[in-house]
Amino acid sequence: MFVHRAGPDDAGTRIDRFCAARHPEHSRSFLARLIREGRILVDGQVVRPGHPLTPGAEIRVEIPPPEPPAAAPVAIALPVVHEDDAILVIDKPAGLVVHRGAGVRGPTLADALVARDPSLAGVGGEGRAGLVHRLDKGTSGLLVVARTPEAHRRLQDQFRARRVDKRYLAITWGRPRAEAGTIDAPVGRDPRSRVRMSTRAPHGRPAASRWRKLAEVPGFALLEVTILTGRTHQVRVHLAALGHPLVGDLTYAGDRSRQVHDPARRQAVRALGRPALHAARLGFEHPVSGRPMTFTSPLPDDLAGLWRALGGTVPEDAP
Repeated sequence: MFVHRAGPDDAGTRIDRFCAARHPEHSRSFLARLIREGRILVDGQVVRPGHPLTPGAEIRVEIPPPEPPAAAPVAIALPVVHEDDAILVIDKPAGLVVHRGAGVRGPTLADALVARDPSLAGVGGEGRAGLVHRLDKGTSGLLVVARTPEAHRRLQDQFRARRVDKRYLAITWGRPRAEAGTIDAPVGRDPRSRVRMSTRAPHGRPAASRWRKLAEVPGFALLEVTILTGRTHQVRVHLAALGHPLVGDLTYAGDRSRQVHDPARRQAVRALGRPALHAARLGFEHPVSGRPMTFTSPLPDDLAGLWRALGGTVPEDAP
């Protein structure tokens, strides 16, 4: 942990530039990422990389240990939904990390993609293997992978312009009273926890999600959630803010299994082992032809089994 104090000459200096001048062994982009992750604090608060300093401000810098070297390509069977010269669409299983990062051990989806197609190495940046977006380790579902740098750039442009249709299936604690709604609440790093995001964090980024209720059983609901932005943990944070967090999401819901009185239902909840969230629909324009493309993935066996154990049936109009 490094502790710095801003002097009179630092007034108005961006925090990322301040840190880059004092830690020249690290790139400014790396330090900016640490700021966004809450590893660099100004007077104990999470700020943005462009935050201007005031004289006397205390800056605490936590530099994480070096990331482990990238794993050698690992052959993992990947469910491929679509493949052509420009893109791959993968149905990611739950439990697989998308790409390497601090603290990540074992094979990742990026490793498996490079093992399957070595030409993906470096597409989209070091270690990205063409991945245009990501899903949390515990989330299953659809991801698009670009096979060329140009395809990656064009797909990224669509994501930034919010022209991508991203819909999730979610099993939640409790049943919303309304049939549908919109959650418009900024999402940012929780200043009290490095692993949590929050709708009440200072300097949160705008985030919006639409939801509709597909089905319900006593104590639980099956929702379709469409995200209009792509913030970290967005669905998980927004549903928790709605008062109906995901079943299995210990980070945002805690262990509520004791609230389930029926032994069979309680056991089904405890056995899940991951947030009940599945990326079920993905729509975008093909990066070369411009043709609209839409892919769907049914509720996977573990979530479908949970919903049945809770007493529900998966509706036919689910993505």
